[in-house]
Amino acid sequence: VAGFVADRASLSEVVDFDRTYVGSVAGKDLVHLQCHFGRDTLSWARLGAKVTGLDYSPAAIEKARELAASCGIDATFVEAELYDARTALGRVFDIVYTGTGALTWLPDIRAWASVVASLLRPGGFIYVRDGHPMEWTIDDERDDGDLVVKYPYFETREPVQFRSEKSYAGDRALKNQVQYGWNHGLGETVTALIEAGLRIDFLHEFDETEWKALPGMVRAGNGRYHLEEGRERLPLSFAIKATRD
Repeated sequence: VAGFVADRASLSEVVDFDRTYVGSVAGKDLVHLQCHFGRDTLSWARLGAKVTGLDYSPAAIEKARELAASCGIDATFVEAELYDARTALGRVFDIVYTGTGALTWLPDIRAWASVVASLLRPGGFIYVRDGHPMEWTIDDERDDGDLVVKYPYFETREPVQFRSEKSYAGDRALKNQVQYGWNHGLGETVTALIEAGLRIDFLHEFDETEWKALPGMVRAGNGRYHLEEGRERLPLSFAIKATRD
């Protein structure tokens, strides 16, 4: 974060990757759903977007506002549940953005797609990139190199419960270590966007991601992680762009 504040040209690793697929955002109204503490959101602002971030965590929104002030960036951050976003924001946007590690916290992908569509003006689009649902199914406690399906691929009524001693944001131990998540099949996600009235512009799958999701992954020169052997065996992330006509 200190480097991000000090260097006005600095972008988050996530946005630096996504900018190629999103295209120019100069002068566009962009809302970042599940924005957490806003580093990705503010990276889009540095690329010329007029940004709004939304997250349900009051602590995250407070830090996002502090980060925006430290960077001298004009940005709006709103505390609200994702499924209440249309009411909380009260307006529409050119771009809805959802970054990596977000969809797994949502229990209902169809309701998410409906919210996304409600936030887009005609001609606007959603860009979402996240961990691949196939990657989420793999047993992440094995260290023998085998890829074994352990968790649900399709969305389930009840969440998957798992324990994590630390968060992705640092090494400090978490007070609350039990977490809950839901997977959403790629077909479920694409179909949800179509049923919400959006047109799919592209669907990309990648053999790398931002975090070490499995023990048998190594970090490449670009800072992203991939399987040490047989990268073609498993998609690790995906990106979808869909437009409201």
